Amino acid sequence: MLTQESKSLLSDSLSKSGLRSTPQRRHVFDVLLTRRDHPTADEVYARAKTDMASISLATVYNCLETLVGCELIRQVNLEREPSRFCPNLTEHAHFHCKKSGRIYDIDISPEITQSMLSLLPKEYEAQAIELHYLGTGPNE
Repeated sequence: MLTQESKSLLSDSLSKSGLRSTPQRRHVFDVLLTRRDHPTADEVYARAKTDMASISLATVYNCLETLVGCELIRQVNLEREPSRFCPNLTEHAHFHCKKSGRIYDIDISPEITQSMLSLLPKEYEAQAIELHYLGTGPNE
């Protein structure tokens, strides 16, 4: 269940975009915050259906698009796989285990982020850095 802080964050972010907080948007956001395992839209839909039987796949896709647009979650695209969704908005990388298919957040310090940005030629300006590792984990 969404905390009061998460509800306020959702409501404020949607309001800034001229949108309102609907039960479906709250529920999809809650699904993403409950298990931070980078689910696909289909996985979000399956989880959302358990507590909101009337929600449709189209509604889940629309909610995810809205949450990404309001910068409440990130869309993670790895290789040719379905998009995944991440509620971690801090600077971080992803580790994609090829054996299990799982994706893990990897913290990146501000110093490393600044170092990577300094590698850009002077005439370039990055809005974001998307870094992911591909390999296998110790127990995978």
